[in-house]
Amino acid sequence: MEWYNKSKDEVLSELKTNEDIGLNTEEVTSRLGTYGKNELEVQQKKSIWSKLAAQFADFLIIILIVAAGISAFVGEKEDSIVILAIVLINAILGIYQEGKAEKSVEALQKMSAPNAKVIRNGSQVEIPASDIVPGDIVVLEAGDIIPADLRLIESSNLKIEEASLTGESVPVEKDAKEVINGSAGIGDRHNMGFSSTIVTYGRGKGVVTGTGHNTEIGNIATKIQSYEEEETPLQIKLNQLGKVLGTLTIAICVVVFLVGLLQGRGPLEMLLTSISLAVAAIPEGLPAIVTIVLSIGMNRMASRNAIVKKLLAVETLGATSVICSDKTGTLTQNEMTVVKAFVDDKILDVEGGGYEPVGAVKLDNNQLTINSLPNLKNLAAGGALANDAHLDNSSGIYRVMGDPTEGAIVTFAGKLGQTKENLNKSYPRIEELPFDSARKMMSTFHKNYIEGKVVSFTKGAPDIVISRCNKIALNGEIIEFSNDLKKRVLEVNTQFAKSALRVLSAAYKIWDEVPSRISSELVENDMIFIGLVGMIDPARPEVKDAIKECKTAGIEAVMITGDYKETAYAIAKDLGMVESEEQAMMGAELDNLSDEQLRQVVKKTKVYARVSPDHKVKIVTALKENGHITSMTGDGVNDALALKKADIGVAMGITGTDVAKNTAEVILTDDNFATIVNAVEEGRIIFSNIKKFVFFLLSCNIGEILIVFVSILLGWPVPLVPIQLLWLNLVTDSFPAMALGVEKAEPNIMNQPPRDTKEPILDKSMIGGIVFQAIAISIAALLSYYWAMRTYGDGNGLIHARSVIFTSLITAELLRAFSSRSQDYTLFKIGFFSNARMNQAVFVSFALTVAVLYIPFFNEVFNVVPLGLKDWEIVLTFAFIPLIIGELYKSLFKGKDLS
Repeated sequence: MEWYNKSKDEVLSELKTNEDIGLNTEEVTSRLGTYGKNELEVQQKKSIWSKLAAQFADFLIIILIVAAGISAFVGEKEDSIVILAIVLINAILGIYQEGKAEKSVEALQKMSAPNAKVIRNGSQVEIPASDIVPGDIVVLEAGDIIPADLRLIESSNLKIEEASLTGESVPVEKDAKEVINGSAGIGDRHNMGFSSTIVTYGRGKGVVTGTGHNTEIGNIATKIQSYEEEETPLQIKLNQLGKVLGTLTIAICVVVFLVGLLQGRGPLEMLLTSISLAVAAIPEGLPAIVTIVLSIGMNRMASRNAIVKKLLAVETLGATSVICSDKTGTLTQNEMTVVKAFVDDKILDVEGGGYEPVGAVKLDNNQLTINSLPNLKNLAAGGALANDAHLDNSSGIYRVMGDPTEGAIVTFAGKLGQTKENLNKSYPRIEELPFDSARKMMSTFHKNYIEGKVVSFTKGAPDIVISRCNKIALNGEIIEFSNDLKKRVLEVNTQFAKSALRVLSAAYKIWDEVPSRISSELVENDMIFIGLVGMIDPARPEVKDAIKECKTAGIEAVMITGDYKETAYAIAKDLGMVESEEQAMMGAELDNLSDEQLRQVVKKTKVYARVSPDHKVKIVTALKENGHITSMTGDGVNDALALKKADIGVAMGITGTDVAKNTAEVILTDDNFATIVNAVEEGRIIFSNIKKFVFFLLSCNIGEILIVFVSILLGWPVPLVPIQLLWLNLVTDSFPAMALGVEKAEPNIMNQPPRDTKEPILDKSMIGGIVFQAIAISIAALLSYYWAMRTYGDGNGLIHARSVIFTSLITAELLRAFSSRSQDYTLFKIGFFSNARMNQAVFVSFALTVAVLYIPFFNEVFNVVPLGLKDWEIVLTFAFIPLIIGELYKSLFKGKDLS
């Protein structure tokens, strides 16, 4: 049996405590030793060494480290030092960026340790929440944060806000006397209170049943920590690419080594040549460039209100095909708002959102004032006076102090110029009948509302209030509340309820004076009915456009909430997420489905209501098993498990709980669902740009391999030594590659469906283009080398020939970088110099090359000599060949119109 299945006496007996005396000091000390502090253990962060080791766990990096070791062994210390330096720089970059993200998250977290009121040794004391133990008697009042899981033992009009745990948008009424039979979901345990939820109304007491990890929140935290990290799509693709390149590199090195030996070349010479090939084959700058481009993406996303905690998550966002979102506080404002009213037999529309008392009240699109209808003032004033909530604007933002439902009615009155403060001054409350969950009503007495009389206003559930009224205020008259009129009001109530509105009604009664003995039977009977107000936690205004953009981009939007199905469906329909009720289902229905059935259900269902945290995980898992890259957006503790399980967890930075923010990969600092769509667009741009610079780097590297390989086959001297190839790969190629990483978005990037995550980073079109460009580069470079060898001969002339091919290859690759900015559009269409970063990168790379050629110190380091004018004529002639061929290829086979 669960605690909610047991009576108060059974719970107190089992926990060996007393509701009046509580625990004594000795027992508390003993239980602290048994159960520990009422805290969640923080998962230990990775050490700097484990982070560093993770950076080196890459096949290509391992090959480079081996190459550096061999270079050092055979005496080529300069090559060895340069290779190791690059490996280390890449690792430091990765660690630095992830460290920056961790600090951003820490800045968002609110480190608070609330206190709690408990009864110990027969007295009420206030203690740190962390010192609470099972068996403690906790005293609850409006505004308190519940410090641990409780079985309620006393409740008086108690309501608890559980949105962060269950997703339910309105506070839950609690009843300590209730004993629940059978199993019940968290949202239906009306005799329990849960850690970190908030008391919004009434008072009560509870006995602590669970602390720390033995609470509902603790259970979620434990499951989160048990989930293993999964590789992102980019990690998988880069690892696959690395293994392919690594295997090819080893194979080519072995072949060239054997061919050289068969040609009669020395083993040491061929070993150095093989190292040259290994260096040529591996794009040393690729890991660093990926890291830098992703970090630039992180910064760009941060400027658009999305903090990305994990570097590779930047790209994963671009592959997102399903966004699963919590409703309360994510798709909606988490602020109850009156949107409809019914008075004087007329249905009114109420505009404005949140608790700011600004917005028009309209009838048939015509704005009304407080005096436009005879009973509009009675409805507004009555609802605001029979009300314990008030608005607070001290921070510059309107917030409700008290029950959100009551706050919505106070806001409605304020929109008609009836502020709570002025109403209380003009018509002071002199007596009251507090809200009671059995009566479902509250009544307050006020003087001065009708001269010489006392008026009692009653607010409550429509069906009950209507049944207690015998008259109705209608168009300036008070007439009998006939069955036909009651039927009409109930029809409107049903109409509002079908739109998922929470409906309350108002009535009043006139007295000569306050009765000496106040009772519900006396006060809340024979009343005059005024009208109805219908409220809802409305959708965020920007979300509808964001969901429309998701559809255009081929991304499904799914709502997963702990709220009721009718409310969830109404919000989803308003946002354009669903078309029929068949697309909505209850969480309880998921329990009866097999894994295969669930995988079929998630293909068509767009709204899941009354779900538990485990249901959310099941839904996300089924979507992932169907091949979707799934993003989960949420702000509550109840979202944390699904945030962790999803490919991308996105938490709200303002309203989000610390648990949600710690678990997610992305945090939205403006709590705006639309920001996630912007982040997806950034992710798509980044992946597109990663493909561009991978295309550029690999075509250059394969061109270098062909140059060395063909030279060996032709019996020529090795054209490029390792230090020159390292310069090419790390300096000449890397700057333009980074510039490709910040290229603007291709046209209509958000009008395309999400990419297939199973597709390798190099598709058939890219492989064809890489081979085509590599051949063009190698032919152009080899022709310049052939000319130089014939012109300058062997011996010292070999250094001159190598200088010519070195410069030809660099210039050809720099010119081709401009062409690599798009695989589909020619430079004439996108503009030759329209990427300022590319212009700067090419200029810097070329200037550094000139420095290497003409500064004597670098001549010795890189084994080059200065070039003459004739050399430059040859270099420039051959260097333009790959650029021209690449642009002709796009024009003939792939050219697209920018329009």
